Amino acid sequence: MPDTYSLISPAPTTNMQPGSPLILGIMASGSGSNFEAVAIAIENGDLHAKVAVLIHNKPDIQAIDRAQKRGIPTVFLDHLNYATRAELDRAIVATFQTYQVECVVMAGWMRVITQVLIDAFPDRLINIHPSLLPSFPGIHAIEQALAAKVKITGCTVHLVSLEVDAGPILVQAAVPVLPNDTSETLHARVQIQEHLILPQAIELLAQKINTDRISL
Repeated sequence: MPDTYSLISPAPTTNMQPGSPLILGIMASGSGSNFEAVAIAIENGDLHAKVAVLIHNKPDIQAIDRAQKRGIPTVFLDHLNYATRAELDRAIVATFQTYQVECVVMAGWMRVITQVLIDAFPDRLINIHPSLLPSFPGIHAIEQALAAKVKITGCTVHLVSLEVDAGPILVQAAVPVLPNDTSETLHARVQIQEHLILPQAIELLAQKINTDRISL
């Protein structure tokens, strides 16, 4: 287990008791397939957590339907209504605090975040990225891998830092790049692994956070 887990500190927004499920806030901008993978892991008993709320910044995305069919509240925060990224992040933090969120998961959130959000959830803000970081950070990671003609790529769950896709790595999974791969076929195989490692990373955080609760 990497040393990054020692960085995790008690969340300032809640007083959850030892053994309670980890309260998650999810951020999504698209289909929400990674969000649904987390929800399914919870339903199957593989992840000791509860999704309290889904925040989305685009209307009419599939992630909303995935949440609503599970009775999970959704909150629309249109980034176009905020003058700065920091203002949007303050609204995100306020929403998560209302729902007593302990850990935030960026599951396909297509906006650069600021120190406002990072400071509100120190070492409890995680992101999933479709490459083996530190290779191919930023947008179009699948296309970057294909252009570089690598034989192996994959996906990474990491703690979020101010620098894009540069925070401490929690879990990774490797995916071979096949000779006839397109961005669509490779993305589909990478996404399968994303759906596996994201709940695993959250469960590791949940175990550490529960230990912190007991020690308080």
